[in-house]
Amino acid sequence: MNLLDQKPKFFSCSANKGLAEKIADSCGCSLSNGEVYRFSDGEATVRIEESVRGADCFIIQSTSAPANENLMELLIMIDAIKRASASRITAVIPYYGYARQERKARARDPITAKLVADLITTAGADRVLTLDLHAPPIQGFFDIPVDHLTAVPLLANYYKKNKNLDNITVVSPDMGGVTRARDLAERLGVPLAIMDKRRPHPNVAEILNIIGDIQGRDIIVVDDIIDTAGTISQGSQALLNRGAKTVTACCTHPVFSGAAIERLQKSPLEEIIVTNSINLPKEKQIEKIKVLSLAELFGNAITRIHENLSISEIFD
Repeated sequence: MNLLDQKPKFFSCSANKGLAEKIADSCGCSLSNGEVYRFSDGEATVRIEESVRGADCFIIQSTSAPANENLMELLIMIDAIKRASASRITAVIPYYGYARQERKARARDPITAKLVADLITTAGADRVLTLDLHAPPIQGFFDIPVDHLTAVPLLANYYKKNKNLDNITVVSPDMGGVTRARDLAERLGVPLAIMDKRRPHPNVAEILNIIGDIQGRDIIVVDDIIDTAGTISQGSQALLNRGAKTVTACCTHPVFSGAAIERLQKSPLEEIIVTNSINLPKEKQIEKIKVLSLAELFGNAITRIHENLSISEIFD
């Protein structure tokens, strides 16, 4: 039977089942009958309670914290569905964990992002669908097709609908994020500025300079990840100290580890826009944070993959 003659099958591991349900619903489907279980010693296994023979299967799992457990769940479910004779398996990874270990910064460092890519491929995935990789070259770590989505249009649409753009400036928190920030600025039709910072230690940042005019402007700081929120909190205060009128922030992946929520609560940031690439527990859902859904974006991409259509047209 041709793949196009049947609906795709959607499976979810345990990291972000709410998003998985919404993605399946956006495609006119529901989640298939597959669950992750734990043995008493902590080992994970899966049970697939329906036939997947010849099916086009999409396994939805963010490899967010606890990263090792969530990654292992994904690998085990890929293996189970591969052994059950699925025709094609797409690993849908809204947040790709270990993406910040994509190069050797020092002697004898691992390149864990490549190791994870090898594990996913070896487990039996035929392709990967992911979002805003911390380092886009990670796509080349895979020997299978990778469709790389971006949340920038989603963020831009939010600001167009909810903000007066007349006095907005988009700011990149570092040189590495300039491409993303420029994309958002161009979509909004507003100026761009850049923070020049250094990292003397992991999760520690020092703001050295700000390139661009921010005097009296309403600032949107855009990043792919907010982790401990140290950079964004310090940066927002630095922007205000140098003449910005207000500061808000947005990111794709709300990692929010350690003291992040406390820092965001105390920071001068008026609003933080994030996506649901990572499930936010209730204790992290503070009033400043607004979550945008990725369900339609992923649903559209999955429909196009299933029907062998272009993904890039989504962003045209």
